[in-house]
Amino acid sequence: MTDVNGTPGGVAAGWYPDPSGAPQQRWWDGAQWTPHIAPSAQPVAPAQPVAPAQPVAPAQPVAPQYYAPVQPARPELNPATPVGTVWIWLVVLLPVLSILLLPTIQIRIPTIDLNDPRPMVDPLAVIGGPWYFVLIGVSWLTYAATVVFSWLDHRELTRRGVVRPFHWAWSFLSSLVYVIGRTVIVRSVAQKRGMAPLWAMIGVTALSFIVTTIWTIMLFTTMFDQISRLATYGA
Repeated sequence: MTDVNGTPGGVAAGWYPDPSGAPQQRWWDGAQWTPHIAPSAQPVAPAQPVAPAQPVAPAQPVAPQYYAPVQPARPELNPATPVGTVWIWLVVLLPVLSILLLPTIQIRIPTIDLNDPRPMVDPLAVIGGPWYFVLIGVSWLTYAATVVFSWLDHRELTRRGVVRPFHWAWSFLSSLVYVIGRTVIVRSVAQKRGMAPLWAMIGVTALSFIVTTIWTIMLFTTMFDQISRLATYGA
C-alpha cells in the first residue's frame, strides 16, 4: 500500500490532491483512494495595500440660476376687429400744433439809441415775443395729452382683445416711441395690419424737421441782418 505521495506508509484519512494529476481533490480513507472527489481549494491572493484616501476639496457653492418667465405667445386677433383708434390718431397728430406755432416766434434785436434814455420798447422781442410762452405752454400740454391718449389707446386695444399691448408708459419718452412699439405688437397679432399710424407719424416727424430747419435758417438770417444794421448804426 502506498500513501498519497506514492510512498509506503500509513497516511491519515482526508482530502488530498488527486494522484491522477487532475485539478481536483480525492478522498483518502487511510487505506485506499475512494471515488469521492472535490474541487481543488483556490489559493487566496494576498491583500493589496490600500492607498490612503486623498482629502476631498470642499464643494464650491453654485450660484443660483434665475430664469425669466416665458410669456405665452399672443393669440391672433379676429380679422374683423379694427386696430385703429381715435386715441392713436390724436397721439400722431398732436405734434402738428407745435409745428404750426413755431413760425410765430420771431426773434428781433431791438435797435438801441444811445441818445434816447428810454428803455427798449419790447423787451420780449429777444425771445420771440409773447408767442414764445404760448408755444412753451402748448408743448407741455401736448406732452401731457400724448401720455393720456396713449393710456386710452392701450386700454381700448385691451378691450378689443389684444393681449399685452405695448405699454402706454413708453409715451413718456416720446410719442414716436409709443407709436413704433404699438405698431410692432399690433402687426404681430392682426395679420400685418396697423401700419397707418406709423406712416403718419413718420410724415409728421419729417414735416417737423423740415419746418424747424427752414425756421432756423430764416431766424439766423434775420438775426444776422439785424446785427449788421445795429453795427452800422453804432458806427
